Amino acid sequence: MSEEFLEIVNERGEVMGLAPRSEIHGNPALLHRVVHVLAFDPKGKILLQKRSMKKDVAPGRWDTSVGGHVDPDETLIQAAKREMEEELGISAPVEFLYAYRHSNDYETELVHTYKCLVDGNCAFSFNREEIDELRFWGLDEIEKHIGTGILSDNFEHEIRMYLKHSL
Repeated sequence: MSEEFLEIVNERGEVMGLAPRSEIHGNPALLHRVVHVLAFDPKGKILLQKRSMKKDVAPGRWDTSVGGHVDPDETLIQAAKREMEEELGISAPVEFLYAYRHSNDYETELVHTYKCLVDGNCAFSFNREEIDELRFWGLDEIEKHIGTGILSDNFEHEIRMYLKHSL
């Protein structure tokens, strides 16, 4: 299988170049686009995924419902819908919420976050190579676990952004 290539972007999301994932991950100077989708059930709980221990970023930690890289020449909406299908086996309308920059010692991402509504009883056909478990969490439960190490740092940043924008 050939290596995944990602677009390097500036702060406005404009494409500046292309590089292999192996070069972008591990170099926080290279900003790249990702999409997140927060999937809510009718009661307002958020679906979180427990990342596989095989993942190179945040293995074994609870994370955003859906998240992934934007492929070269792909729109943000196309990426969000593709990732929903690949990770959870679902298709649902999405609504744009906000964008922000997330950076750590490993990578720097320009995150575009969407939300969707899913039936809390639906059977997800999730990708078991990437995800160990799925579960709906209430915001109060999520807030109790911030800083405990069971949530990914990406998701802790995400939920702070969501709370900031939803007030």
